Amino acid sequence: MDMAARAFHWLWGNTQQIFQLLAALSVAIGARAYWRNSRLERARWLANLYSKFYEALDLKMIRETLDRSAPNSPEVRKLVEDEDARFTDYLNFFEFVAYLRASGQLSPKDVAALFDYYLRVLNKHEDVRKYVLDDRNGYDYLKSLLPKFS
Repeated sequence: MDMAARAFHWLWGNTQQIFQLLAALSVAIGARAYWRNSRLERARWLANLYSKFYEALDLKMIRETLDRSAPNSPEVRKLVEDEDARFTDYLNFFEFVAYLRASGQLSPKDVAALFDYYLRVLNKHEDVRKYVLDDRNGYDYLKSLLPKFS
């Protein structure tokens, strides 16, 4: 039997193993491509979340007020008492972040990397904390997240 005939005979006899190897190789290549694409999509998604928070003018105004105000300041108390729409939008943003964290869409590391400082700022204002903790206001996810940033 010549070399070509022996190779053909070997291939024919090992067809099932060859197909299994090719299938396993295809799965590995596909899994790697999926993992890489999902990481890129996640990075885009986090960048979008970041830009929503840091570029939205209404959130920026509340962020600056909370950041520059001393704990228990009249400015912050007024925001809370008036339930200013921009203030509740700000809290709703963090409620969304807290929901994404609770559902596993954001890791604790993601939340800390993007929003640690501003969650701590929220926490420093007793009036804001009380508002978030009040069940009537519906911030169940933020209520659970906020104590982690004290």
